Amino acid sequence: MGFTYNDITSKSMGLKARLTSWQVCGRLRNFTTTVPGKYGVTDFGADLDYREISVSCNIFPKHSFAALMSVLDEIAAWLDPLGGLKQLVFDDLPDRYFMARLNDAVDCERLLRSAGSFDLTFFCPDPFAYAVEDETFSIAAQGSSTVTRLTGNMESNPIYRVEGVISAGAGNSISITTNGQELKIVNATLASGETLVVDAEKMTAYVEDENGLILRNALPYLEELNFPALTVGSNTVSVAAANATFTGLEIQARSRWR
Repeated sequence: MGFTYNDITSKSMGLKARLTSWQVCGRLRNFTTTVPGKYGVTDFGADLDYREISVSCNIFPKHSFAALMSVLDEIAAWLDPLGGLKQLVFDDLPDRYFMARLNDAVDCERLLRSAGSFDLTFFCPDPFAYAVEDETFSIAAQGSSTVTRLTGNMESNPIYRVEGVISAGAGNSISITTNGQELKIVNATLASGETLVVDAEKMTAYVEDENGLILRNALPYLEELNFPALTVGSNTVSVAAANATFTGLEIQARSRWR
């Protein structure tokens, strides 16, 4: 087994790698409080904390110690945590990636004069894995549609891309309702060729032109800061326009796994 980090494979770096452990899910954060006179604690639920992934690596034997050190220097530059989070994909799980960086010092144990082994601990502040090839759904007309997510095992926070023409004014709106949760665009200015993008994960909205250049902030266009999620399986999406022209809606699922 190997892995790819920042689009570079461990094999191309002269490493043999294997997973030494696997967290079924990220660490839990429990929210509790102590109540005087009551046994135990009062439970306010839990959510998921960061994830750590451990990988054991071996360097193929080199013809000299200097060659071994040269490889280690290249690996240090490749895995430099100061570069921030990068995509991490394991050969055994090629359909998903984590955003990760190193979380600890790396000590290389010399097995022979020109070979060594070491362990890597990757830190994933976002504990979820995301689809390498994501699902995208397109809706071209108003009314109710069903989109079916087949990838991942938990709800996702998609990206909604709305195209149409709408001008600022009372009563002018485009409404997108996903599984009963409404995303309503009101008092907005959207011209032909522009796209209003709503990112449910980052809780942001903006308008971009046909070349992808961001033109303006679109959060003021949202009647409420409501960012509908997609569940695994069937999702009902309803589109309605009032005194506006709806041209199309694209939903990038951002499918993910626990």
